[in-house]
Amino acid sequence: QVQLGESGGGLVQAGGSLRLSCAASGRIFSIYVMGWFRQAPGKEREFVAAINRRGGSTLYADSVKGRFTISRDNAKNTVYLQMNSLKPEDTAVYYCAAHRSVVLTTTLKEWDYWGQGTQVTVSS
Repeated sequence: QVQLGESGGGLVQAGGSLRLSCAASGRIFSIYVMGWFRQAPGKEREFVAAINRRGGSTLYADSVKGRFTISRDNAKNTVYLQMNSLKPEDTAVYYCAAHRSVVLTTTLKEWDYWGQGTQVTVSS
């Protein structure tokens, strides 16, 4: 079992930046693939980014590639999402997730644990 808690969301103007953090507690953090998903109003939750257990491999949705960077600090049990060049269409609740596997996956149902989410609003 692992508990996840996101922070760092807020209101930002288009073109701005935010860094989200997700602190994990419980089971050994380093055994989990970590990821970020987002859900905009009226839309399904979608994959944003994932990082493998040691941080050496990452995967991004096409919509955020080149603008967002996922990273992790296993000593601090924390995963980050640096979001640059934000667009109004990035507005959503962002969720941290954990997946006990060696495989990076974009499939929602394969993720085992979820945080409560943090709101990101990008104004035009």
